[in-house]
Amino acid sequence: MIAAHIPGIKHADSGNFFLMAGPCVIEGEEIALRIAERIVEITDKLRIPYIFKGSYRKANRSRIDSFTGIGDETALKILNKVSKEFGIPTVTDIHESGEAAFAAEFVDVLQIPAFLCRQTDLLVAAAKTGKTVNIKKGQFLSAESMKFAVDKVMDSGNQKVILTDRGNSFGYQDLIVDFRGIPVMKSFNVPVVMDCTHSLQQPNQTTGVTGGKPALIETIAKAAIAVGADGLFIETHPDPQHAKSDGANMLHLNNLENLLTKLLKIREAVKEV
Repeated sequence: MIAAHIPGIKHADSGNFFLMAGPCVIEGEEIALRIAERIVEITDKLRIPYIFKGSYRKANRSRIDSFTGIGDETALKILNKVSKEFGIPTVTDIHESGEAAFAAEFVDVLQIPAFLCRQTDLLVAAAKTGKTVNIKKGQFLSAESMKFAVDKVMDSGNQKVILTDRGNSFGYQDLIVDFRGIPVMKSFNVPVVMDCTHSLQQPNQTTGVTGGKPALIETIAKAAIAVGADGLFIETHPDPQHAKSDGANMLHLNNLENLLTKLLKIREAVKEV
């Protein structure tokens, strides 16, 4: 299914789940290329279709002094360089309808942040670029309600829609994943992704710095593959402790290959059931 949404993506015929992975935010060219190179090595080895993920700007931060990016055009050009150097598609967030056409010049997939998934003008603007649109399910919405977000994009003339679950708000400072949502959203005939890192965030901490539970990334990923997720979204970094954004819930890059290897075994078992 992913080949229809992103023509030319490698390993689309493998029957494996696809992967969106990379740093939370583009911190610089050297680190972006280093992360991409390592993930490409792993996904080529395991024959997993791969999309490099990196936000060119973080518009939703708890504190005004939080790191937001290195400059929009600078970061988007780095994403474009990653794509050209490794022959892989890239995905980045957009936050306002005016950003859609600009970002679409540099990346293959436009991502709608969870808090903005009901913003009609944003969805329509993303759709009209002709790029694939990955809509993150709002923490405040049911899986069933995401049908309306899908319809907004498709009714705007773009059939290339992906939905990504990232958990639901559970109290003020926690999230919980309802895995029933994956088959519900798959019924809309779009690829469905599980965000294995943001779903483990602990937002709204008193320090203004979001916490997380990265030790449970493997648990979320295993469950998602078991119930039929088409893809996984994982933020990863070679030094999460010093990442400039969301380090508290990132997967260490050194742990990615082992995790994906385990998940492929689950995928094979599920296909045989």
